[in-house]
Amino acid sequence: MADLLQPHFILLLAFLLDLAMGDPRWFPHPVRIIGYGITNLEKGIRMAARSARQERIGGVILTTVIVMSTFVLTAFIQGLLLTLPDAVALAVLVILSCTTMALKDLTHSVQQVISAVKAEDIASARQSLGMIVGRDTQGLSEESVLRAALESLSENLSDGVIAPVFYYALGGLPLAMAYKAVNTLDSMVGYKNDKYRYLGWASARLDDIANYIPSRISGLLIVCSAFVISLINGGEAGATARRALSIMLRDSGNHTSPNSGFPEAAMAGAIGIRMGGPSTYGGMTVKKPYIGDERISGKEGYITASVTAMGIVRLSAFLAVGSAVAVLAMRHIP
Repeated sequence: MADLLQPHFILLLAFLLDLAMGDPRWFPHPVRIIGYGITNLEKGIRMAARSARQERIGGVILTTVIVMSTFVLTAFIQGLLLTLPDAVALAVLVILSCTTMALKDLTHSVQQVISAVKAEDIASARQSLGMIVGRDTQGLSEESVLRAALESLSENLSDGVIAPVFYYALGGLPLAMAYKAVNTLDSMVGYKNDKYRYLGWASARLDDIANYIPSRISGLLIVCSAFVISLINGGEAGATARRALSIMLRDSGNHTSPNSGFPEAAMAGAIGIRMGGPSTYGGMTVKKPYIGDERISGKEGYITASVTAMGIVRLSAFLAVGSAVAVLAMRHIP
């Protein structure tokens, strides 16, 4: 039974568990606990900070405390679990590892948007989209709704799957959970608005650093997966992969994030749509550069592209997990 406690086996089981169950709403997800810690520590820092400089220092303290405490606490829990019966340790470690990944929830959320568009229920499609993006969704056309969903799908492939798996392969569960802390910090305080301009800058910068390699791996995985999916569908696999790679190299910089442009541009090239462009947030229109070239049009064309994108994302996740499992297994070869 002890052999089953090897990191590669735990990661594989965790991925399969995520595919089967996702993140049940009733489960006390570690991200919620991390979020609780962020909220309370932020309150304390804001009470003490009296200037922009102090807020910046507070932001460094916030980021350091949350990330380091998450890593140390997870390492402690992991060590404690390994003293328990193997079956108990295996079950809890698999569940904890599963919480670092979000493929099931990601694809389910986007599938709800696609299904609503297929059913010609644009109101439900906009409502479902509003659950996964920050932009205003009212008034968006069916094509625009699907385009926004695919942008979220591509970007969150890196944040929700590839990056956690990457850090699990590097440092096991503690490092993967520390990455989730970084990601949670960025989603809660890493904004450039007046409220978080100073307090959130450290979290935002650390998130950029943490996602630098995973985002580029995600783009390359999308290129490889696009080749395979096109080959299976009887398409021009070589041309599809070359187009995905070309658009990724050409347009990855057309994004406000130094990282998100890589998976988005690769996906845009792979399925032949144009992402980015003007978007509305809180009634204010924000102009963004376009990513990709529009090679399809109309509702049916976008639905087909969306289904293809879902396949590409799933295959990319399988390739990432398979590679990480292989690397971890090789480390433990006697």
